Amino acid sequence: MSSPVYVINPNSSQTVTAEIDKAVAPLRSADGPDIVCLSLAEGPPGIQSQRDVDGVVTPILRKAADLEADAGAFVIACFSDPGLHALREQSRHRVFGIAECGVLAALTLGQRFGVIAILPTSIPRHLRYFGAMGIMDRFAADLPIGLGVAELSDEDRTMTRVVEVGRTLKDTHGADVLVMGCAGMARYRAALESAVGIPIVEPTQAAVAMAVGHVRLSQALAS
Repeated sequence: MSSPVYVINPNSSQTVTAEIDKAVAPLRSADGPDIVCLSLAEGPPGIQSQRDVDGVVTPILRKAADLEADAGAFVIACFSDPGLHALREQSRHRVFGIAECGVLAALTLGQRFGVIAILPTSIPRHLRYFGAMGIMDRFAADLPIGLGVAELSDEDRTMTRVVEVGRTLKDTHGADVLVMGCAGMARYRAALESAVGIPIVEPTQAAVAMAVGHVRLSQALAS
């Protein structure tokens, strides 16, 4: 069995971590690598501000350092990718951020990507990141559903809002692929794709798929 992929949820919500675990379950296989999803006990209930993002970087680095010896790869399961570059400096393993991976996966599925954010305050943070990635010429829009992380467990309300926003991104802004802008939205991916009729990228799935592929290839090269 190869070294595990550690998926670190930077908030303290066990509910969100359980949803992440379910979302990545199809990527597990008998011959590994194992996929281990963890919450960050020191984190806030949800990452909803730049202050939240900045505040979890040191705890993420500490958690990853504790896991370094037997890790195969790390995934930071927050759409702001907190600590991504710092952890890449710290670790000898591959490190993946779900925002970066989700957007890069979307670019393989359509010409113009849209993002479904949780709150309006998330959008400036996303735009700074997309600008740094150099992908704004493929960007359609980023629209909020107006719900915080804790509210995403209200299935009827959340599903209504993600479908409304998804259709607006498609019909008004010309997006032909959508990225879910929060790991807590994972349970809604398949239903949203059916309702909107264009590809939907769940970013944790995208990042973990990349991580698993890299670990398997590294294992093959070492054998």
